[in-house]
Amino acid sequence: MITASPGFISLEIRRPTGTGQPYLLLAEWRSVKDHRDGFRPSDRYQQWRALLHPFYDPMPTVSYFGESL
Repeated sequence: MITASPGFISLEIRRPTGTGQPYLLLAEWRSVKDHRDGFRPSDRYQQWRALLHPFYDPMPTVSYFGESL
């Protein structure tokens, strides 16, 4: 679903190094607009949400970051 979305580049899940810490889901997009205005309002996101959101506790926060320094 996400890989078929315009502007999607990559997806990575990182394990925490300490007990009780959250996992990191890192999705790379060509632009914030591709994610926010393309994927998030799409039917693909609704499918993604239906499959994954039951496993989130707590619900993750979405943050946007720029290029690596």
